[in-house]
Formats: sequence, C-alpha cells, structure tokens
Amino acid sequence: MLHLHSASPERWLKQVEQSLPEILIDHAHCEQKAAATAMDLMFDYVQHEEICDAMSEIVREELEHFGMVRALLKRRGIRFRGQKPGTYGRMLKDLANRQEPLRAVDRFLVAALIEARSCERFSLLRDHLQDSELQSFFGGLFESEARHHATYVRLACLFTAESVVYQRLEELAAAEAKIIADGCSLPRIHS
Repeated sequence: MLHLHSASPERWLKQVEQSLPEILIDHAHCEQKAAATAMDLMFDYVQHEEICDAMSEIVREELEHFGMVRALLKRRGIRFRGQKPGTYGRMLKDLANRQEPLRAVDRFLVAALIEARSCERFSLLRDHLQDSELQSFFGGLFESEARHHATYVRLACLFTAESVVYQRLEELAAAEAKIIADGCSLPRIHS
C-alpha cells in the first residue's frame, strides 16, 4: 500500500502530453536526488546498521535508474541539462520536524511519500503513453519505487513506536495530497 491520499489530477497528464522531454529530464534529476537522499540518511544515521544496509541498496538502485533515464534521453536525442526544480520536494521537506527523533521519522516518511508518488506516476505513464518503449520503461520502475516506499516506512519505525509512525504518515500524506492538488506550473514528475 502506498499510503497516498489522492490520485494524480488530470492536469498532470496534460503537462506530460505538452512537455514530455521536460518530464523525462526531470525524471533523471529525481533519480539523482533520490540517490542523494539515501546517501544523506545513511551518513546521518550511520549508527544504524539496518539503515546503512538499506540505504546502500537504494543508492545503487537509484543511480542505476539515473543511468537508465540518461540512456533513454540519449536514444531520443534529448540533452540532459539542469532544470529549475519543482516545488513538491521542498514543500514536503519543509513539513519535517526539526528535533530528533521525530526529525528522523519525518525524513524517512517524506522519502517514502516521494517514492509512493513516483510509483503512482510511473503507473500512469505506463498506462497513458502511446509509446511502447516508455510503457515498458516506466512499468519496469514501478516495483522498485513501491519497494523503496515500504523500506522508508519500515526504517522510520526504528525511531519511535509504529503507531506514532503511521499516525504521522497519515498527517504527511494528507499534506502531500494538498501539495499535489495545488500543483506546480513547471512540467515535472511531481508537479
């Protein structure tokens, strides 16, 4: 279960139709950021062997996905370049508590929600796009995003009671749904 409180709006699929190259470039950036997030968590909570092991695996997978998206861009003649980031990630991260151990819980849950939304969006792209290469590509990423979501939720439970984690996940998921409903004018994976 992805713990999302909303489905992506039709507005987002219109952005995809109008700006697919921008969405694909952003996807590469998202994979980079996902690897960086896992690295940050591994460094910040290095005393937890379970976190180090799980984050090492996620870093490798996210970097592999980054390479896969870059290869896709090259095949399609789309130059990978910098982009202004969307507002989604920053708005979610701004919701995190500042004091440990709740800061750790929120950092893992924010990462979990980002993975969940990516999973949902990849499913939409797989089902919506009329391009067999992209259908296969996004369908292949779906499972790892769902697995990452579950891993982040599980690791959040290392810091406080499971009931507290799931209550906080519900609160953050409600806020995430509002962020998605408000949207972002930039065509991005999480706009």
